[in-house]
Amino acid sequence: MYKLWWLVVLFFIVSPARAEDNSMKIKEVVISATKVELPVEDVASSVTIITEKDLKKKQTRTVAEALKDVPGLDVVQSGSLTNVYIRGTNSGHTLVLIDGVEVNDPVSPSRGYDYLSTITSDNIERIEIIRGPQSTLYGSDAMGGVINIITKKGKGKPKMFISGEGGAHKTYKASAGISGSSESVNFSLAASKTESEGISIRNGTADPEKDGFHNSTFSSRIGFEPSEHFGLEVILRYVRSISDLDNSFGVLDDPNYILKYRQRFLKAQASLITLGDVWEQTLGFSVSDHKRLVSNERDADHPSDMEKGIYEGLVTKIDWQNNIYLNDSNIITAGFEYEKESGKSDYYSESAWGPFSSTFSERTSTNRGVYLQEQFKYEKFNATAGFRHDGHSKFGTKNTYRLTSSYTFPSGTRIKGSFGTGFKAPSLFQLYAPIYGDDTLKPEKSKGLDVGIEQEFCDNKARAGVTYFYNSFKNLIEYDYVTSKYQNISGARTRGLESFISYDVMDELTVKISHTYTDTIDKNTGVDLIRRPAHKMTFDGVYQNSKTTADLSVSYVGRRDDINFATLSRITLLDYFLVNIAVSHEVTENVILFGRIKNLFAESYEEAFGYNTPGLSAFGGIRLEI
Repeated sequence: MYKLWWLVVLFFIVSPARAEDNSMKIKEVVISATKVELPVEDVASSVTIITEKDLKKKQTRTVAEALKDVPGLDVVQSGSLTNVYIRGTNSGHTLVLIDGVEVNDPVSPSRGYDYLSTITSDNIERIEIIRGPQSTLYGSDAMGGVINIITKKGKGKPKMFISGEGGAHKTYKASAGISGSSESVNFSLAASKTESEGISIRNGTADPEKDGFHNSTFSSRIGFEPSEHFGLEVILRYVRSISDLDNSFGVLDDPNYILKYRQRFLKAQASLITLGDVWEQTLGFSVSDHKRLVSNERDADHPSDMEKGIYEGLVTKIDWQNNIYLNDSNIITAGFEYEKESGKSDYYSESAWGPFSSTFSERTSTNRGVYLQEQFKYEKFNATAGFRHDGHSKFGTKNTYRLTSSYTFPSGTRIKGSFGTGFKAPSLFQLYAPIYGDDTLKPEKSKGLDVGIEQEFCDNKARAGVTYFYNSFKNLIEYDYVTSKYQNISGARTRGLESFISYDVMDELTVKISHTYTDTIDKNTGVDLIRRPAHKMTFDGVYQNSKTTADLSVSYVGRRDDINFATLSRITLLDYFLVNIAVSHEVTENVILFGRIKNLFAESYEEAFGYNTPGLSAFGGIRLEI
């Protein structure tokens, strides 16, 4: 513990003091909270924005990494899978978008998105995290919140980068990209390839073999804007990853056990502004295609064991959004969405327990949604009211609503609050999977509120805030081990506090501290929800001058319960501290050297029971910008 605080003190000592001028700060804008671009101070929802600069300072390589320090989020990696719990809600209650395209996997059991570790940061402009129920604008899956990953849009003279790095666990990564714009065309393209020998995912001596991973990613965003009032845009993304897996409870590790994952998505949209800049329309079409392959061939140590499975899911969506700017104080947003999802799987295995097969024939569902939102602004007062009606092909109709408001006093004190309802439709797997499915399942329902206060002080160099949140859930869908089926058997409640303080110590040095307290309960059993710590704290200090950037990140995750799925018994995972350091230096205008150390003090910890995590790991590389 003392090592950590001495490290923080040293970080301040080595940074030279200078006066600061805050007058030139650029205001951040957010889109996801209202589907209209607004300054952050005009948004009453709880929002965190991770910018491209933030990603570079920390040398963050995946979205999963980037989310770990966000207040109110608990990010748990179990091997190749990543679960995100927003304010204690289930991981399947988080809607993940890339440029507004829904990427949740329709054939996964909870219809969540468990592959945030495969989304690289190379072509990302910013990540917007909206906490609290967002079903009014986004429909099902947004009960806990929304994570919207926004890629770069080409601007100005064409620029190109090439980057290469390597480090611990025989990890190597190469990436390149180009972006720019002309009078009517903008473009941004990037590609990367990552390979690593990895560590043994299984925690313990029974599975010593290392589990490597490979990732190839391509992304592009191309726009055509012949005038200020009309534009076309096409966005493409392709991800292919291969991960070695460990047997969960095997005596010997199985080196042939692998997971192959592939995702492709396409978005095409047209925008039109008419009636003297009053009416802004956007018509979009998107396709998100998922495919997972599980393979485990026989080998000398496992002559009777084999496994193979294929899981395929497809989501197509048409959305028409209309923003009507009545005046400087009123914006009306109205939209229509049509979504169709389909999924299928085929699984077969052989073991000492005998053969087992499960075929999930292709199933589909459709949903039509209409929504209406009013945004009102008068001087320092902001408010929104929204309503949505969804019609689902299986469970019928569902209505949701959301209200938000904020007010900033002359002293700089800002108060804000929101209340909303949410729902989540049963997944195709929960409805139709052989043995486990139940086509009579009802949608999960939620209500959520938050109230907060923020204050700027020290001539706007410092900012602090605290937010209280409360969520309640009904009809939660869980797997019942007695009946071997999914059932609406659970209710839950989560509540807590999110607090932060940030301070621009000087031109070159900024520090931020955050704390999240989360209290959860399963209303059926009276026990805490698993993998949600009561306390999470982060410290981040960034020193940056004209040539050099240094980032010190310290995080604490408290004790939390988990399940030993071999015995179905509850266990307590120990708390832990992690310290990460990242340093980069601009050698010339076009050459940047960088390096980082993860888990500086080689902390031994588990994010999920039975899953190993890396010890002290160092990486370094070079980036060329042309």
